[in-house]
Amino acid sequence: MIETQQQMSDAPGHTPLADVNADLNRRVVVDTRGMAWEPSPSGTVWRKPLYRTGGELGPVTSLVRYAAGGAFREHSHPEGEEILVLDGVFSDEHADYPAGTFLMNPHGSRHSPRSEDGCTLLVRLRQYPGTDRPRLVEDTKAAGGWRPGLVDGLSVRPLYAQEGHPEQVALVRWEPGTRFQRHTHWGGEEILVLQGEFCDEHGRYPEGTWMRSPHMSQHTPFSETGCLIYVRVGGL
Repeated sequence: MIETQQQMSDAPGHTPLADVNADLNRRVVVDTRGMAWEPSPSGTVWRKPLYRTGGELGPVTSLVRYAAGGAFREHSHPEGEEILVLDGVFSDEHADYPAGTFLMNPHGSRHSPRSEDGCTLLVRLRQYPGTDRPRLVEDTKAAGGWRPGLVDGLSVRPLYAQEGHPEQVALVRWEPGTRFQRHTHWGGEEILVLQGEFCDEHGRYPEGTWMRSPHMSQHTPFSETGCLIYVRVGGL
């Protein structure tokens, strides 16, 4: 989305986008269901910014919705792009990616994204620097890939981890009544609740909640009803 957005940023009279949750030292909890969709430079793609600093050209984490027939023209991805397809089918010239697909497009990669029937994505831009990262496409709904967690009732589907880089990304499934020990988030933690209700001593977080906990924060999570969450730890 870089080329189109840069043109928008350079246009006369363009108002720079405000930062969103830019202080990484603060704990943030957002109910994304109550957020309004904001237009993007495409005109056929909408977004809910969860984290943004530096306007269109800085790091961004957003929920992104493509209208039916929505598209961006070809563009590159400096410092990488991460996508989790939440619903619908996302596409580019390489393939079609149904709900549950995890993608990693590394620094310098290019594509022309679109969606024939519409889709919703979790997107992270310009947060994976380095030229040694691979392109990844993972179908998280395919059989296999899930591993037992550290306590009974937890199962983990690793999505991305690489030696020499601090981030670890996974889906984590909590069976009803599962509790985890108190622990510290080295490098921070980010969660999007995909199904059910995730909880800790600070509150309850239903489906659609996005939360970010800073470096060295602590909590004691549990789920009474069961849940599925996207988790990224480290590098925040």
